[in-house]
Amino acid sequence: MSFQTPRSIEEMLTAIHRHEYLMPAIQREFVWGADQIIKLVDSLMRGYPVGSFLLWDVKPETAQGYTFYEFLTNYHERDNPYAEKATVPAKNGTTAVLDGQQRLTALNIALYGSFAEKKKYAWWNSADAFPVKRLYLNLVDEPDDEELGAKYDLRFLTKLEAEPADGHISRWFRVGAVLDLGNAGPAIMKELHGRGIAGSADAFQRLYDLYEAVRVLKPMNYFLVNDQDPDKVLEIFVRVNSGGTTLSYSDLLLSMATNQWQELDAREEVRSLVSEINTTAGRRFSFSKDVVLKTALTIADLDVRFKVTNFTQDNMAKVEAAWPQIKGALLRAATLLQQFGYNERNLTANSVIIPVAHYLHLRGATDSYLDSTADSTDRLALQRWVTRSLVKRGIWGSGLDTLLTRIREVLLINAGTGFPVAAVEDAMAAVGKSLTFDHAEVDELLNLKYAGQRTFSVLSVLYPGLDLSKKFHEDHIFPRSRFTRRKLLDAGIPAAQVDDYLAAVNLLPNLQLLPGTANIEKQDSLPADWIPEAFPDEGKRATYLADNDLDALPLGLDDFAVFFEERKQRIRSRLLATLGTSLEPLG
Repeated sequence: MSFQTPRSIEEMLTAIHRHEYLMPAIQREFVWGADQIIKLVDSLMRGYPVGSFLLWDVKPETAQGYTFYEFLTNYHERDNPYAEKATVPAKNGTTAVLDGQQRLTALNIALYGSFAEKKKYAWWNSADAFPVKRLYLNLVDEPDDEELGAKYDLRFLTKLEAEPADGHISRWFRVGAVLDLGNAGPAIMKELHGRGIAGSADAFQRLYDLYEAVRVLKPMNYFLVNDQDPDKVLEIFVRVNSGGTTLSYSDLLLSMATNQWQELDAREEVRSLVSEINTTAGRRFSFSKDVVLKTALTIADLDVRFKVTNFTQDNMAKVEAAWPQIKGALLRAATLLQQFGYNERNLTANSVIIPVAHYLHLRGATDSYLDSTADSTDRLALQRWVTRSLVKRGIWGSGLDTLLTRIREVLLINAGTGFPVAAVEDAMAAVGKSLTFDHAEVDELLNLKYAGQRTFSVLSVLYPGLDLSKKFHEDHIFPRSRFTRRKLLDAGIPAAQVDDYLAAVNLLPNLQLLPGTANIEKQDSLPADWIPEAFPDEGKRATYLADNDLDALPLGLDDFAVFFEERKQRIRSRLLATLGTSLEPLG
């Protein structure tokens, strides 16, 4: 291993775009966020060191035994999160990046590409959920005060966001456009003149600093590994990747499996499966590759912990051999969770899919299990267990590997005759993960709010007869739109009661699960207007009211407070019975 002559950022990125530098398959995916990219560019513009790089001179005979990837240029969290496979001609070698691929990818995105991540609260499948942004430098202003430690105002912006408003100066300079400047003098002045800020010394300095950082200075120090022994190279890779954004063991497993699987490409298989369980067949989940890989270890009957010592060639061979079964079990488990009414917003612990998939694998479940009448009782038992484990706090957090191992042991012995709820819960209790609820926990559930993380699960526990494979909405029995201070006063609610009404409207006793179409039709109607229309048949109306604890439902707002407290008591009694606790008066 030898130290090489430092290079500029422009030189390194040029080599990447000439396909001279590639990433070995043992490298993980790109994991940096926008803020990390911005901080890296800010540091380089300030002349700060950004660490050394480690490259591997791969000879032609060695290169043919490895899989390599190009560097990612246009990152899109949903549509293009992964680098593409590279082709290395048979008689060619290449230079592989062992350490520094996150930084080099970040710089490649900053100067040549774009970054598109999901907007907060946007739906994954929405067309405008992932705005495409490029990195821009503010030539005019200092960074905001809250940007502590930053010298330059660098931001990822859409093209529209970067355009100046009418009558305003053009302050945003696309960082990648620095590669088009002919020099650091007249060319910069011409650029500033075109923006109407030629007289700004600060603007000149900022653009000059960017030019120097990218095209003149040589901060890219790197070592070159010449050894062709793959075991030594892997050891070097593991050691040098202990810093920066932590290399998780799931990343390492995926990297190692890619080189150790004989027939399948592990990285491509896992990528494809993650996408399939999350977004196909109407599913909307956010399962990660960590969940997929831990499920693989579980089904292959290996130690479920992400430890390097578990990732031997023999273990990887077991995972590859079981991959078709692992894939099928996860897809069926995801579909089952979807039928239970779950999606990315209300599934509060993604790890719950692991024992579900393992159980389906052990019983040899096919697609027919998902809707067969013969298996309906077993599906209901599984649904109730899943839901209760999501309602109870702390089940799928710390101690996860121990919990999964205990559940697996029980399923291996008992899965042949149906989902063994009692045996599984006994094993969970033995490791401090009891699904027993005390009275205080039940009372806490009564204060869950509309659209809360556990609200859907609690409502599905309360009213298990609903076919949640159809689209159900959390619905306000008394519509929230009627609960403003002015509307309540206008409806004749005494001023002294208004605050109580406002505090109660979004809480569990005023919520129900309603089919999506019915909820849309109901909109902001009061029970007096909606229920007779939705259930003209008196028998069906009575069944609906009884099934949803809506006995003596008042048709107007006057008696809402009384209804709320009475339904709260009924729900509490139902929860105490359903969750296995004894009845106790509400304090």
